[in-house]
Amino acid sequence: QVQLVESGGGLVQAGGSLRLSCAGSGRTFSSSTMGWFRQAPGKEREFVTGNSWTGGSTFYADSVKGRFTFSRDNVLNRVYLQMNSLKPEDTAVYYCAARALGPLSWVSDDYEYWGQGTQVTVSS
Repeated sequence: QVQLVESGGGLVQAGGSLRLSCAGSGRTFSSSTMGWFRQAPGKEREFVTGNSWTGGSTFYADSVKGRFTFSRDNVLNRVYLQMNSLKPEDTAVYYCAARALGPLSWVSDDYEYWGQGTQVTVSS
């Protein structure tokens, strides 16, 4: 069992930065593939970035590549999403998600555990 709590969302002007944190608890955190997803109003939840529990490569959606950075700290049981050069189209609720022992996936249904989400709003 993994419990996830996101923080760090807010309102920022276009071009600004935010850093989201996701605090995990549960003894399977270090063996969980972690992902960040987002959902904008009227749209489906979409993959943003993620990293396999094996510590392999991190993957990014094309829309955020070069602007967002994923990181994780298995000692503190946290994952982070550094978001730079934010655009109005980045406005969404951002969720962290965990998948126990499975490979990295772009599909939200593959993740068993979800945080409650944190709102990110980027004004133009």
